[in-house]
Amino acid sequence: MEEEPTWAELLLTFAIVAAVPTVIGGALFLSLFGLTMWVTAPLRRRRRARKAE
Repeated sequence: MEEEPTWAELLLTFAIVAAVPTVIGGALFLSLFGLTMWVTAPLRRRRRARKAE
């Protein structure tokens, strides 16, 4: 018969299971946000230049 996991093992397993999607989702979100800012930067520069005139 198998031993039941201790509370520490259960918490560690839960933390790892919860951390993986959080890290992947966070990296994906930050990547998309960074790409959006990078792609729209020329548009913001043009708007700023028109306002300054």
